Amino acid sequence: MPFTQIHTLVPRTVRGAAAARGSPLRRAHPRRQERLWRGERPLLREIRADVALAHCVAVRGVIRAGLKVAAIPTTKLFIDGKFVESNSSEWLDVHNPATNQVVGRVPKATQEEMLAAVDSCSRSFQSWSETSILTRQQVFLRYQQLIKDNIKELSKIITLEQGKTLADAEGDVFRGLQVVEHACSITSLMLGETLPSITKDMDTYTYRMPIGVCAGIAPFNFPAMIPLWMFPIGMVCGNTYLMKPSERVPGCTMLLAKLLQDAGAPDGTLNIIHGQHAAVNFICDHPAIKAISFVGSNQAGEYIYERGSKNGKRVQSNMGAKNHGVVMPDANKENTINQLVGAAFGAAGQRCMALSTAIFVGESRDWLPDSYGSFLNLYTNVH
Repeated sequence: MPFTQIHTLVPRTVRGAAAARGSPLRRAHPRRQERLWRGERPLLREIRADVALAHCVAVRGVIRAGLKVAAIPTTKLFIDGKFVESNSSEWLDVHNPATNQVVGRVPKATQEEMLAAVDSCSRSFQSWSETSILTRQQVFLRYQQLIKDNIKELSKIITLEQGKTLADAEGDVFRGLQVVEHACSITSLMLGETLPSITKDMDTYTYRMPIGVCAGIAPFNFPAMIPLWMFPIGMVCGNTYLMKPSERVPGCTMLLAKLLQDAGAPDGTLNIIHGQHAAVNFICDHPAIKAISFVGSNQAGEYIYERGSKNGKRVQSNMGAKNHGVVMPDANKENTINQLVGAAFGAAGQRCMALSTAIFVGESRDWLPDSYGSFLNLYTNVH
């Protein structure tokens, strides 16, 4: 994902050599995750998606297989290394798209809670940015292994909240995992440049430096992949990160935060808030936030780009897109129709690369009835 690095690296041209600084990184035990997520009873193993939605706190109630229990789990905030219950008076329902049943509730974070999250990022930035690159790399080497170990659990949460098939959900996690693996090559990504003797008695040195607190605003259609485009790259470069996942699919991001904590990321380096317009405006306006990453619709992206840029922030806004397919008469008919079906309806069409238009050239127009028949025969194995 070439644009994931834009908001995380800022070149500064300075003269002379920079003194290397580093501070010890407090590490959580990398195997603590095993005790938290692998030691449940069989019943809890079956409903682990609901448990993760409550974010490592005892689930007070679940809705599954027609069985209703009184309370619905609430999504926590993640502030300064702790999963905390919001004091908000405004809550949003999280629905299972397959059944339209409410499987959780997510808060609209209060102003005080959002300020606490940013303050935590700001306090953590100095020590995290001065932590050695090798130490930060080790955190994400452990992190990518924890994601691999828990890909099934992450996928179950995505299916519960977003509605993808389990196979699609695993692909969602896997694509994000690839970015985490890329982050582990930070020792090469952060290399600077030198140009000796640019003129008499003058050399040029370029260093790549972290810029501060960064923020990410993610959409609902890829609950794992898109957050993993954002905070791993930003953090491994020495920035701290404020994440706002989609209020429709918060559970996967919360479990990703727990795994990052288990990998040894210090408290405060990643904070998570929830909400809608007020949370977006807060991110665009707060002076401590230096850069924003957004993926989503054109309308929201243009708004965030304009408002954030006016406040002097770096903003990368990756907005809605659609693809067109051109079918030539010499193409393989069966393979082409299969590709059209997958491109148009994969992830239920809820992705920016979904094929919305196909142009049949020449004799390939005769394939339209067979193509339409393939579309009608689509089915899912989700129950």
